Amino acid sequence: MYNSADPPLILLVAGLFIGITSCTAFVVTLKQLLKEWSKNRSTRNLANLRGAQVFFPFSGVAVGICIFLASCLQVFAFSEIIAYGFSIPLTVLMAGLVWYQLTRLFNQLEEKGLRGIDLDDLSLGKIIPQQNPRDN
Repeated sequence: MYNSADPPLILLVAGLFIGITSCTAFVVTLKQLLKEWSKNRSTRNLANLRGAQVFFPFSGVAVGICIFLASCLQVFAFSEIIAYGFSIPLTVLMAGLVWYQLTRLFNQLEEKGLRGIDLDDLSLGKIIPQQNPRDN
């Protein structure tokens, strides 16, 4: 175990590793489920997008980010209590908002299909460039 005066560099690297590996698993799982959905347009596949198969790697990303953020704060001489007291609520809030946005996107996908997704409604229109329908 490390001394509280020493920064937790092992936890910093471990949090980064957990976040990156969980993110990779999340992206691969999401792509696979969306590919299956695009082939047969089953609502069961969309239900899987909201299930444990996607939520488990997503929560791994959140845990990795929380550990990494708290460890970074400890490197800058914050105590463990302050570092985790800041990191946990921030990570829970961020992960909750991202999950809420994802479920809204999945709902639009289920209701309107791939062409019916309105990125402006999701507040993503300025971030993700869209083709003008008149250009086609």
